[in-house]
Amino acid sequence: MNIIILDSYTANPGDLSWDPIAKLGNLTVYDRTPETQIISRSKNAEIILTNKTPLTKKTIYQLPKLKYIGVLATGVNVVDLAAAQEKNITVTNIPDYSSISVAQHVFALLLSLTNHVSHHSQTIRQGKWAQCQDFCYWDYPILELADKTLGIIGFGNIGQKVAQIATAFGMHILAYRQPQKKHKLKNINFTELDTLFQKSDVISLHCPLNNQTKEIINSQNLNKMKKTAFLINTGRGGLINEQNLANALNQEKIAGAGLDVLATEPPLPHNPLLNAKNCLITPHIAWASLEARFRLITIAAKNLDLFLNNKPLNLVPYLN
Repeated sequence: MNIIILDSYTANPGDLSWDPIAKLGNLTVYDRTPETQIISRSKNAEIILTNKTPLTKKTIYQLPKLKYIGVLATGVNVVDLAAAQEKNITVTNIPDYSSISVAQHVFALLLSLTNHVSHHSQTIRQGKWAQCQDFCYWDYPILELADKTLGIIGFGNIGQKVAQIATAFGMHILAYRQPQKKHKLKNINFTELDTLFQKSDVISLHCPLNNQTKEIINSQNLNKMKKTAFLINTGRGGLINEQNLANALNQEKIAGAGLDVLATEPPLPHNPLLNAKNCLITPHIAWASLEARFRLITIAAKNLDLFLNNKPLNLVPYLN
């Protein structure tokens, strides 16, 4: 069985092993694959694993040996599911491998906005503390999270872990919407979006990107937020109208933003958020802890092993 990984580098730049997958067939690994080389590299593969390299209808139809596509992520928008269905190709994904990591990153961003640890450390290296007349100083207000209200938009696995951590900080939780699956968390108040935007001191985005949520952060909803509120996005860049958010930050309509995702990645040089006031941006790394990437590879190998044994797991449903 010929197995190919089209874009291995982000999941495993060399600090982990692909051995669990290599044991299942003849494995070929590419760090990255340009779209012009997808077909030439994949023509003999029965199994393709991909993270962000797209498998379009045109590509899928030129790979007659292909039986299985394993997406090395949770989102599967890189695969033309209708074409996969037409060619009777099984598609799997990796659910819930990075929830802990993403939830932790939410608070890394939030604490950066409330405590400014990195900034103050840099000022010390610049000699500011050594020149200070007092035993301490701060350049920004330092805020406590206790008794602040966290609004969570999207209350799936990640949203629930964020709520759990926030509760430990003593925060109050507003959430939109009630999840289909039962959860064990207490003291979660489900509310309408307008109320969440108006009452939250922090808003964290964990909803999928679809027609209902695209640019849910826009000038209209930003105007409902407190001027002291922070926005955190570790979900999808398309949830935010980036120009509207940049305007709100620069006009101090909200206090700050912490973003791990942008609408276009890598960002274009003219992205208005790159120079927006009090806007922290990390390069889509919330998912990328060593432990999360290890889980990803482990689950990907299990998915493939079960498929080869006619017991498929984590199947992606075809489009109706």
